[in-house]
Amino acid sequence: MLQNFASKKQKNKFVKFPEKLNPLSIQRIFIVVVALFFTTNLLSQEAEKFAYKQVLKLMGTRFEITAVSADEQLAKNSIDSCIKEIQRIEDLISSWKPTTQTSLINDNAGIQPVKVDRELIGLILRSKKISELTGGAFDISFASVTNLWKFDGTQNTLPTEEELAKSVAKINYKNIIVDEQNQTVFLKEKGMKIGFGAIGKGYAANMGRKKMIELGIKDGIVNASGDLITWGKMENNSDWSIGIENPKETGKVMGWLVISNMAVVTSGNYEKFFMFEGKKYSHIINPTTGWPATGSKSVTIICADAEIADALATSVFILGPEKGVELINKLKNIECLIVTDADELVTSSGIKLNYYENKATKQTTNNQLIINNNQK
Repeated sequence: MLQNFASKKQKNKFVKFPEKLNPLSIQRIFIVVVALFFTTNLLSQEAEKFAYKQVLKLMGTRFEITAVSADEQLAKNSIDSCIKEIQRIEDLISSWKPTTQTSLINDNAGIQPVKVDRELIGLILRSKKISELTGGAFDISFASVTNLWKFDGTQNTLPTEEELAKSVAKINYKNIIVDEQNQTVFLKEKGMKIGFGAIGKGYAANMGRKKMIELGIKDGIVNASGDLITWGKMENNSDWSIGIENPKETGKVMGWLVISNMAVVTSGNYEKFFMFEGKKYSHIINPTTGWPATGSKSVTIICADAEIADALATSVFILGPEKGVELINKLKNIECLIVTDADELVTSSGIKLNYYENKATKQTTNNQLIINNNQK
C-alpha cells in the first residue's frame, strides 16, 4: 500500500483590486507582486517532502520501494514504473519461469547457442568478470547443484557425495560461451544451468532506481529483501540511516550505517536454511564443493552499485571471513562487514559503522577491526 502522510491543503484566498490605480499604486503593486513571486518560488523549492512507500512481492521475495517527494502523484507514478521494470527484468532473467530467455539457455545446454537480448548478454558478461575477480567463488553456473538442496522445509536428508560431485562437475563459468557479435549464449555441457539468484536482485534494484530518477524522484530507496540502494536524502533532508540486522536475533539491529547514493546488501545464513541432525545448512552454496558455505553468519557489502554489492556479498560469504575481507580491502570504494560463526565482527579497513553495543575491540595486523559482539 502506498502510504501518504501529506496534510490537507487550504483553499486559496483571492483579493479584489480597485478598478483604477494611480502610477504609484501600480509601482507598489508591481514590487509586492515581484516580492510575492520570489517568496512563492522559494517556498515551492522548499516544499515539504514526504516518504511514499509500497511493499509487495516481486522476484519471489519482498520488495519495499520508497519515493521521497513533495508530489504525491509523481511518487506514485515512479513507484509504479519501478515495479514494472522489476517485473520486466524477472521475465528476462528468471530460471524458474519456463518461457524466459534464461530458461531457454538452460534448456539448450550442450545442444545449441541461444539468441538473447543484449541486456542479458551484458549481465552474463559482468557475472563472468566477477567470477574471475573472486576466483570462482561467484559463479552463475552454480544452478546445476540447486536441485540437490531445498530450503522450503521439505528436505529431510543430505545429498550424497556422488550426487554432489556430478553436479559440481557441471559448474564452470568458463563454459558459458557468449558470442557478442551474433548475440548468443551457449552452455557447453549438457546439464549445465545458469541462475542469477546471487546478482539478479541487485541488478533489479539498480534498474528500478534508474526508472524512478528518470521520472524526477531525487530521493528514495529500492529494497529487495535486504539488497537495497539509496539515493538523495530522507524526507527530513538527512542522509539515510541503514540498520544492520543481528544474525543472532532476527528483526533486531546491532548497528547502523549513515549513507547516501550507496547500496547495502547482506547475505546471511539465518533466513533460508534447513536443519539436519542438529546442524544448520544455509542456502548459500559453495560452487567448488556443492555444500553450503560455512564460516560466516552474515556478510554485508557497501558500495555504489547494488548489482556489484549483491554478487560480492555472496562471494565473500563463500570465501570466508579472512579471504573475503582481504579481497574487499583490495577493491576501491567497496567496504564489508562480516559476522563470523564465532560471533566476531570483522570489517574492511574503511567502513564507518555505528554500534549499539561493543564489549571488546582489537586491531589486527592487517588493519581489520574485529569486535566481539555479545548482544543476546
